Amino acid sequence: MSFDLFSEPILATGGYDHAIKLWQPYSGFCYRTLQHNESQVNALDIIPNGTLLAAGGYQHIRLYDINVCHPIVDYDCVLKNVTRVGFQEDGKWMFTGGEDCRVRIWDINSRIPLCQRIFDSLTPVNAVCLHPNQVELAIGTQGGSVYLWDVKSDVHDQLVPEVEASIQDIAISPNGAFMAAINNKGNCYIWSLSNSTNSEMQLTKTDPKLRVEAHKKYGLRCRFSPDSSMLVTCSGDGTAKIFRTESFQLHVELKIDKYWMWDAVFSNDSKYLFTASSDGKARLWKIETKSIEREYHAHMKAITALAFRDGIAKS
Repeated sequence: MSFDLFSEPILATGGYDHAIKLWQPYSGFCYRTLQHNESQVNALDIIPNGTLLAAGGYQHIRLYDINVCHPIVDYDCVLKNVTRVGFQEDGKWMFTGGEDCRVRIWDINSRIPLCQRIFDSLTPVNAVCLHPNQVELAIGTQGGSVYLWDVKSDVHDQLVPEVEASIQDIAISPNGAFMAAINNKGNCYIWSLSNSTNSEMQLTKTDPKLRVEAHKKYGLRCRFSPDSSMLVTCSGDGTAKIFRTESFQLHVELKIDKYWMWDAVFSNDSKYLFTASSDGKARLWKIETKSIEREYHAHMKAITALAFRDGIAKS
């Protein structure tokens, strides 16, 4: 059976069983397995045009052509776990962060792995996300620091929202209004973002807004919805909690028993949520009814990373 993968929606799941599964998200059909033999999968992302999948693991970053079953580029020059991967919106470069205390910018159009820029952190990097302006990266570290780094000018700023608390994930809303960071204590910190008025300081201005006590246990992930109206946080307490960004009050709690909720990503219309958990299942939830619409069960161990792209319109 063949698929036009550049126009069909794609859900990718990866985890501790050293495998990446590609799914038709709305039918639940797993149509391809990509082997990731050397390690677990820590992070996944799909390039905006839907042609490439990036996977981060132990000492490896792999770039897969969605249409083939083997990596087309293997970035094997990192020393420890790669914790985050992501793409610039036009596909000009890829960013990665990891436990070697570095964030890297890669030229993905080069035939050989080419690192263009490096940001050095004092402690291992757990999280990286790209600002909608496509210039600044937000970085979260095990030491508790949040950095904003302008990849063009190399200007950066540091925030420490809570001492002795590891930043596990970081997110910026698609409208550029908010930044969120969740830590290992389950606390989620929110900043309001605005353009800087200082011509010598080109970084986005951050204003502390509030602290949300999202979970009583280990925080793992946070993501904003595509319409910027919601923020989801995931935890070792087996829940994904969705907050409305107009007030950051709890809107919906999605819960599974006993298992860690490792990752979550919204559908493009912000009405559904995909989740990944340690029972080896991914799930599709309808947010308003808190109902499970579909389960994706093909992994033998915990699913730790998700990536989703809706259908790409043909030109």
